[in-house]
Amino acid sequence: MRAGNLLRQLDQRLLPPLTRAVARLGDRSARSGVLSWAAVLSAAAVLGTAVWAVDDTPVGDRTVGEVTRVGVADGDSVPGYLRSAAADLAALPASPPAAEGGTYALVTLDAYLPPQRLATVLGDVGVSTVFGRVPLPGRQTEIVKIPALRVPDDVVAGMEQVAARKETEAADYRARAAAVDGDGVGERELREQYAGGAEVAAAEAAAYRTGCACVYAAVVRATPVALRGVAARPDVRAVDPAPEVYRLDRTVFTPPLPEQRDVVRPPADTGPSPAPTRSERPAPMISAPAPSTPVGESSEPAPVVTIPSPEPSKPEPTESAPPSVTTSPDATLAEPSPPSPSS
Repeated sequence: MRAGNLLRQLDQRLLPPLTRAVARLGDRSARSGVLSWAAVLSAAAVLGTAVWAVDDTPVGDRTVGEVTRVGVADGDSVPGYLRSAAADLAALPASPPAAEGGTYALVTLDAYLPPQRLATVLGDVGVSTVFGRVPLPGRQTEIVKIPALRVPDDVVAGMEQVAARKETEAADYRARAAAVDGDGVGERELREQYAGGAEVAAAEAAAYRTGCACVYAAVVRATPVALRGVAARPDVRAVDPAPEVYRLDRTVFTPPLPEQRDVVRPPADTGPSPAPTRSERPAPMISAPAPSTPVGESSEPAPVVTIPSPEPSKPEPTESAPPSVTTSPDATLAEPSPPSPSS
């Protein structure tokens, strides 16, 4: 109720009785006392209304800007993380004071799995997102996040979208390579770099088109009992519960890759280096068109790419500012970095 309306109601309720009381009182002293009390009551009503109006002001979201991180970071011990996740899962109470929908958790797989295998591993818990990467030997590849409320259908659809983007990416690299003029050492190296980027992007596209064994982690939500059941399955490496998570759009999940067995370390790429970023290109002018879709570079973390959520279900929110990731066999997710060409 607005303050003005409340004051009008107070006037309508209080003034008629006070007026009648004043009329009944004949002497000046009694009338003066009643008026004094009426003034005090009116002032108190005004003050109370003002305080109520101030307290009724909506309070903004105090969690704006806060980000929760679940998973590993550069330099972390992978065995230590696995032990910590197992201990947290065991200590999770059977009925935590979390949201009624269950507890969010990061499920890390022991190996890359195809979409059809996910139904067996994750089919009885609520899934919001899966993490994928094409494991090309000795080459960095991009880590992608695919909203997957329906497993495996949404994963397959998301892979098809990634494949289409990678095909465009490969064509852009080939166009760049063809646009490099000159036969100097720098020009030849630049053409080789663009050719390497095209080769990797084409290989990623072909893998995703066939529904590759590329998924290595997922974000799920379930009861503690169900999460412990998932952790006991053969293909699951760890289940890291995150009862502190209430909003996925303010949470960064950084699962370790299956190849990471000891320490989370920077990427290692044994293949030819792809094209440098714009700031690293050589001085000679190159009349090559910029790629329509930027991709990560082999010496730097590649960006996370999020596939749009499927229409039939309400999508789970994602990190408003997703982190960049390292994508070699000895890499993991890290902090956000600008997109750059991947290999």
